[in-house]
Amino acid sequence: MNIYENIVILNASLGDEEIETASGKIKDLITNSGGEILKTDVWGRRKLAYEIKKQKKGFYLLLVFKSPSAAIKKLEDYYKVFDPVVKYMVIKLEKKQAETALKSSSVEVTASRDARDEKTEQKSEA
Repeated sequence: MNIYENIVILNASLGDEEIETASGKIKDLITNSGGEILKTDVWGRRKLAYEIKKQKKGFYLLLVFKSPSAAIKKLEDYYKVFDPVVKYMVIKLEKKQAETALKSSSVEVTASRDARDEKTEQKSEA
């Protein structure tokens, strides 16, 4: 089985319960296809770099998982028809990349992104 990194942007207008349900369905699809979730990192609601499907904000979810390669096609097909998903990307990780992805602290990444987002919001308000 290969290790994959998957970033999913969900519709930010969904409620917290709907987002939990959507992320649960995604995780279930991975595990039911023979995969194993190694890491889940919730980035939360963030401003998009550009408008996607008339959305200016999105709810970001990062998953690192082991899965057979055949399951990736199922996952991508599911994303195409699953309404809460605004955008997604699945990347196969090399061994060193996988080690780094599993070691990296989401707290450090989130803190730096939050600081950057605050600066951006302050500039746009001025």
